Amino acid sequence: MSQPIKEIKKLTVIGTGVIGNGWIARFLAQGYDVVAFDPAEGAEERTRKVVAHAWPSLEKIGLAKGASQDRLSFVETIEAAVADADLIQENVPEREELKKSVLASIDQYAKSDAIIGSSTSGIMPSTLQEGLNHPERVIVAHPFNPVYILPLVELVGGNETDSAVIEQANQFYQSIQMKPLIIRKEIEGHVADRLMEALWRESLHLVNDGIATTEEVDAAIVYGAGLRWAQMGPFLTFHLAGGEHGMRHMLEQFGPALKLPWTKLEAPELTDDLKEKVIEGCETHAGDVSIAELEQKRNEFLVKLLDLVEEYWPESRGVVTK
Repeated sequence: MSQPIKEIKKLTVIGTGVIGNGWIARFLAQGYDVVAFDPAEGAEERTRKVVAHAWPSLEKIGLAKGASQDRLSFVETIEAAVADADLIQENVPEREELKKSVLASIDQYAKSDAIIGSSTSGIMPSTLQEGLNHPERVIVAHPFNPVYILPLVELVGGNETDSAVIEQANQFYQSIQMKPLIIRKEIEGHVADRLMEALWRESLHLVNDGIATTEEVDAAIVYGAGLRWAQMGPFLTFHLAGGEHGMRHMLEQFGPALKLPWTKLEAPELTDDLKEKVIEGCETHAGDVSIAELEQKRNEFLVKLLDLVEEYWPESRGVVTK
């Protein structure tokens, strides 16, 4: 039986690593009370520090009425965390058995109509639903770092997901200024991560083979493809590459190149030597700038870039918002 669309008021975050803390910052900035649970020592202190660090960027984006960092509370058990929640965002480490164990506990203690969204970047929802009492309300709700700035969230239902849950989640994430992408067919890695992983694998090959340094690979994206992708993505970018006849001419002209060995689909072996090349390259590139400083620069850039994207193309552009 389909669940009726209802208002989501009470939010819970389980797991407060990078992604969980990002969700907390966004939820707070949207004027919600947030209950959090993480058994790790010092979790609450780290979360409050992350939220404080993110808050200036959120202020530039615009805070909702009543938004406050003080509306966050930590509790000591999963049971206490999820008991009254309308939506529960799970963010524990990307290990299948751990996620399934935590989701089983959430499923046991949460209200039967509470939505459970997993932030998993690669596990399919049908796998996460296995053995649950209420699998119909479990979905993947996969965001991107930093969650409190980047608007994309991939929504994926499993074999047993109620379609009303996807619709309710879609409405909620839109209401907190996100761009939900409803993925109609589940697949490992969903959509965006599969695209990013392909580029990441090729980047590792270029470094491993001594063709380019980490800094040079980054420059190739920052000053080339990345600037175009921020506005149009790969398909419309290539559509323009075809001139006045668009993608039709582009495929005729450059389609045969797809058969050439320009890319390597499999990742290189992550040897100690490759690890050191990557680590040393990134540390050299960053120089004396700390991670916190880099994050701040990234945040300031993304806030300005989002404004620019919306100015030049305000439509959702393929994001499914029924």
